[in-house]
Amino acid sequence: MSEPPHGEVVRVLTTPDPGQFLTRPVETLTLDLEGIPGDRHRGFTRPAGARERWYKSGTPIRSGRQLSLVSVEELAEVARRMELPAIDPAWIGANIVVSGIADFTALPWGSRIFFGAGAVLVNEGDNAPCRFAGAGIAAAYPDRRGLDMLFVKAAKDRRGIVASVECAGPVAPGWFRLKIPKQQQWTGRSLL
Repeated sequence: MSEPPHGEVVRVLTTPDPGQFLTRPVETLTLDLEGIPGDRHRGFTRPAGARERWYKSGTPIRSGRQLSLVSVEELAEVARRMELPAIDPAWIGANIVVSGIADFTALPWGSRIFFGAGAVLVNEGDNAPCRFAGAGIAAAYPDRRGLDMLFVKAAKDRRGIVASVECAGPVAPGWFRLKIPKQQQWTGRSLL
């Protein structure tokens, strides 16, 4: 039996107040089942928005976006695609920065992320790039026009994931390991 995939938490960040998008580094995130206390994405529910067009805007839905995780390797690739020297994860609202997992954004939905400090997250899916995150990058490079929309293209399939808290506890720089669920290919055939 092989060892489960593992990587490293490089940095943890949170919003200074719920009205802000940009995050700032902290030493440790202390998660409860609603996410990060004081963070803009905290809560069991959130209003439906442009990503959930099948609901009327503002409809309360379950939140699978309590935290945003990004990969050092993928952000470096996005910066390269945008012809920038670097992208700081804080500019795009990231909460956890990881390293060591190839194709992090493609991590299967439902994967568990066990942090050495104690918390466990569930991958709720890839985080689609948006202009709001791109605006943080544009603000850092005011001499370059159009970076907000360029980010949307350059970060496709490289923006990281969103997750919800399955087990409360701390997250700090250090190791993490993954538990990948069994993968099945849905064929679309009727079971009736």
